[in-house]
Amino acid sequence: MVALAAAALLVAPSLPAATAAPAARAAAPVQEVTGFGTNPGQLKMFRYVPDGLARGRPVVVVLHGCTQNAAGYGTGSGWTELADRWGFSLVLPQQQPLNNISSCFNWFQTGDTARGQGEAASVAQMVDRQLADVAGNSSRVYVTGLSAGGGMTAVMMATYPEKFAAGGVVAGLPYGCAQAAGSPWVCMSAGGGQSPRQWGDRVRAARPGYTGPWPRLTVFHGTADTKVGPVNMTGLADQWTDVQGADQAPDVSDTVAGYPHQVFHGPGGDPVVETYRVTGMAHGQPVDPGTGSEQCGAAGANLLDVGMCAAYRMGAGWGLAG
Repeated sequence: MVALAAAALLVAPSLPAATAAPAARAAAPVQEVTGFGTNPGQLKMFRYVPDGLARGRPVVVVLHGCTQNAAGYGTGSGWTELADRWGFSLVLPQQQPLNNISSCFNWFQTGDTARGQGEAASVAQMVDRQLADVAGNSSRVYVTGLSAGGGMTAVMMATYPEKFAAGGVVAGLPYGCAQAAGSPWVCMSAGGGQSPRQWGDRVRAARPGYTGPWPRLTVFHGTADTKVGPVNMTGLADQWTDVQGADQAPDVSDTVAGYPHQVFHGPGGDPVVETYRVTGMAHGQPVDPGTGSEQCGAAGANLLDVGMCAAYRMGAGWGLAG
């Protein structure tokens, strides 16, 4: 317990993200949900369901960063705005200080990152409850998060791949990075030092015998991020191209909103990994406040106005706009 507490104290100050001021007031409230399962990770569940949402709509799980809360990150990142615009619901897990002093999801603790255990199991139970309550489309469930929430996004994709069509990691880390590097701190600063096959083996070991399909991955990372090194975006791309049976050579290399963008196709020709290298951006979530069709989010601490909204890019790429 002392070692785990020390790890939490080590990681928490390195992944800060204060709650942003909300953008426009949402039409429906963010609501807490209780009794969603055994909740072995002792998390809280919140959700956002637009008024009049039809049956059979997608579900997006949105995981906040350290020192944030579920509602603040859901709004500041732009996801509640897009849920209203495009018609889908949100699951908004929230960490508790009793688990982590700075409310970071414990992406680096083995007891919270294995299938059927801890925080990973709690989030999976939230998905099941949400699908049942809103009659959501179980084949169109997605997961995304910032920083520690991005690390937990990779955990969910690896441990419960059958539940997610795609995932989006923002300033986060590959699955198993803390264990590969020997410590969370080394992982965050220097990466895990694994080959693509070694990275992929960590994912495959999280769900033995699984034959797919694996979730598609989208990654955003700032080149000036000194808290979680950009090397972790390379690790994520290596990990998930290997899992998907793709090579490490991008099939598309262009720019989006002025930033380098790459797409990797799987053996069937479909996009399986997509990366956005946000030039000059520090640690945080890309947002683009405004009323334009591609704009969303609200600028704040670790919610950075860089002229591109990551939530919009993810949602559009996943087909949520349709």
